[in-house]
Amino acid sequence: MKRFSILLVDDEERILNFLKTKLKSSGYDVILASDGNEAIKQVRSQDPDLIILDVMMPKKDGFEALRELRSFSSVPVIMLSAAGEDADRIKGLGLGADDYLAKPFNPDELIARIEAVRRRLSKVEHMTSPDKLVFEDLTINYENRIVILRGKERKLTRIEWLLLIELAGNAGHLMFYSDLLTKVWGPEYRDDVQILRTWISRLRNKLEEDTDGPQIITTIPKTGYIFNAKQSGGV
Repeated sequence: MKRFSILLVDDEERILNFLKTKLKSSGYDVILASDGNEAIKQVRSQDPDLIILDVMMPKKDGFEALRELRSFSSVPVIMLSAAGEDADRIKGLGLGADDYLAKPFNPDELIARIEAVRRRLSKVEHMTSPDKLVFEDLTINYENRIVILRGKERKLTRIEWLLLIELAGNAGHLMFYSDLLTKVWGPEYRDDVQILRTWISRLRNKLEEDTDGPQIITTIPKTGYIFNAKQSGGV
């Protein structure tokens, strides 16, 4: 069986070597890249299962690399940054990063974040649900993982998909921040409301194109979200 492979991208050789040793000892295959351009080439040629991507790099930084990466791949990405600024974190998540870790960090925490991503991947792969749910103009096809809104397919990332099915599966009911975070990201993320807000915003952008129209997802301040679409049928 093919081992889980990780593309490690950082321009500091000592960090690459240290993390390579740590990841290999934890049972992962490791691919290395020292800048954003090389990272894109490695993704196209090696097809890694996950990317650990530093922000501050020459030639093409992590944000630029992630933006290009998301034009053709949904591979999970954990971003690393020495800055640790909320603005960088929000920017990375907004571009489609799955998680964000500020330097310096405990390498065991990085392993824990990787395992959390793997659990989310496994959850998507082994999910058992009804064939589909139909909400007025929105159809969620579970079998093919397709979302149709007003006759047009909307492509969702894994996290967007997991968020949607949690919300849609509890339509009309308040979903607390902590419950959504635990179900989608894992119990270690139950207090990370900012990551939830960022991904809810991304999901809304795909489901609520008409800003003057009714909201499909309603925010209950300091509490959680309600999926408002009315279910009209299902199989």
